[in-house]
Amino acid sequence: MGDSNIEKLQEIVDRSRRLVFFGGAGVSTESGIPDFRSKDGLYNQKYKFPPEYMLSHSCFVDRTEDFYEFYRDKILAYEAKPNAAHLFLAELEKTGRLSAVVTQNIDGLHQAAGSKRVFELHGSVHRNYCTRCGKFFDLAAVKAQTGVPHCPCGGVIKPDVVLYGEGLDDDTVTGAIKAIAEADAMIIAGTSLTVYPAAGLIRYFRGRDLVVINLGDAGDVPGALFIHQKVGETLGQIKIK
Repeated sequence: MGDSNIEKLQEIVDRSRRLVFFGGAGVSTESGIPDFRSKDGLYNQKYKFPPEYMLSHSCFVDRTEDFYEFYRDKILAYEAKPNAAHLFLAELEKTGRLSAVVTQNIDGLHQAAGSKRVFELHGSVHRNYCTRCGKFFDLAAVKAQTGVPHCPCGGVIKPDVVLYGEGLDDDTVTGAIKAIAEADAMIIAGTSLTVYPAAGLIRYFRGRDLVVINLGDAGDVPGALFIHQKVGETLGQIKIK
């Protein structure tokens, strides 16, 4: 990665007053959480059923034990800690220049780093609810049980994450769109921009500066500054002034 790209990114961060960060799975790989579409990602591994099915509403309903076996083994990362990307964004938010984080991730690492305004498009593993009575549970309650977790009322506990076959939360999407539409700069990072409808939200950006940080391809983003490197490694070089 050339120093010139880092210098350009530094200039963009310095002049921005309403920056929005739009992140995908690649933001958390440096925290030890696997992504989905890289050569070592979940979609290129062998399972009893395809990962798209294992993480679907249908699997949760019809094969709940299989769903939770996969979910516990491949999705939950109890020991994961925020990396340089999460920490940078939390510090930038404190200056008032980062207006929002829009994330496709469900790991809660942005909040763990200290970010306050986070739009979690696909939900969070830290929120779980009983499908019978609606009572909410934190991740510790799910971790405390083995197999399929149950509420004291007997109902099955479901993660408050958006599974394949489910729709995004309207309020979350509305908030994310508003933040993106009002931004003067946006950093898109760690995503191949192939997961819709989330990836479609970037079309609402009308600001001046657009940056894409991703090891692999990230679709067609006209006018963007492309940095083909790890997200944390890149943002860790940016100084907050």
